[in-house]
Amino acid sequence: MPSTAESAPPAPFTADDYRARMARAARSAAEAGLSGLLVAPGPDLVHLTGYQPVPTERLTFLVLVEGRDPVLVVPALEAPDAERAAGGPALTLRDWTDGKDPYAVTAALLEGRGRYGISDNAWAMHLLGLLRELPGTTYTALTQALPLLRAVKDERELARLEAAGAAADEAYREILKVRFSGRKETDVAADLAALLLRFGHSQVDFTVVGSGPNGANPHHEAGERTIVEGDMVVLDFGGLKHGYGSDTTRTVHVGEPTEEERRVHDIVREAQQAGFEAVRPGAACQDVDRAARAVIDDAGYGTYFIHRTGHGIGVTTHEPPYMIEGEEQPLVPGMCFSVEPGIYLPGRFGVRIEDIVTVTDTGGRRLNNTPHELAIVE
Repeated sequence: MPSTAESAPPAPFTADDYRARMARAARSAAEAGLSGLLVAPGPDLVHLTGYQPVPTERLTFLVLVEGRDPVLVVPALEAPDAERAAGGPALTLRDWTDGKDPYAVTAALLEGRGRYGISDNAWAMHLLGLLRELPGTTYTALTQALPLLRAVKDERELARLEAAGAAADEAYREILKVRFSGRKETDVAADLAALLLRFGHSQVDFTVVGSGPNGANPHHEAGERTIVEGDMVVLDFGGLKHGYGSDTTRTVHVGEPTEEERRVHDIVREAQQAGFEAVRPGAACQDVDRAARAVIDDAGYGTYFIHRTGHGIGVTTHEPPYMIEGEEQPLVPGMCFSVEPGIYLPGRFGVRIEDIVTVTDTGGRRLNNTPHELAIVE
């Protein structure tokens, strides 16, 4: 019987889907007091148009202004690819050839003293080129000006995130069957990468395998350390399936754990549950962080929880919103983000448990559904 992770792929997004996204983005920009948006190659452009060119020194910008048709300024040699993109029919293309000034082409679409939102990952050379052409313009990063641009997912996006989460869950269930003891971290990481691909991922973004003292580094890259009996092992892995991200963490133990190891794992499990239960419409992002952190603080391990509780996920595995103290952005149904508290004891071991959660009309729903209990592996 096919697994959930192997179910039929979702229907592709249409030109009308992308047209609606661009219209919403332009309207949101106007409501935020912006003259428009400049979207460079990267996740924002993929989300709004389905077009995914490789960023180069040749300028590509999507120009969105409320009440005007979307315009994509694109190198002439790449125009055919832009036309073939899923959102291509919803775009007006303004191509430019080598030897011509792409900044003049773009400037003709802008107000001389306008204030524009611009993709965070836009190249400095392109922004400076526009400023030379239009010195009266000003720019602000999209994540600051429109933090919810990609944060609230529709049902079809949620279906893709669910499929990605289910695939990551399948990978975790399978990795529990392999041998850990006597093998290098890189060996287990390779197994995880192969499993993500096996269950439908098109891209593997990371496979963290932190064994023993390496688990105390939250972003440890799998290395040459040999995993041994008695190790706690942090497994954090994810990537893209159907263009949307997965990201989950479970902590396993090689052989029987000590009483302290079980206690620390139980504290993190309780913290993760508390963070999940804090998810509801209208709550602030920081409320999720506070709820998870309070459990760890009360248990006396607060100084060993050294990162935010969560991050958004969508067409990238890390994006706004962020579950961190000081982030007062209210949660909105359709937001998707991780809840991933951890405890990291330097030189000894670490524990982290992570699920992707989506905000519903009444609370939260997990998109990862593997057990949180400490799994024993060989």
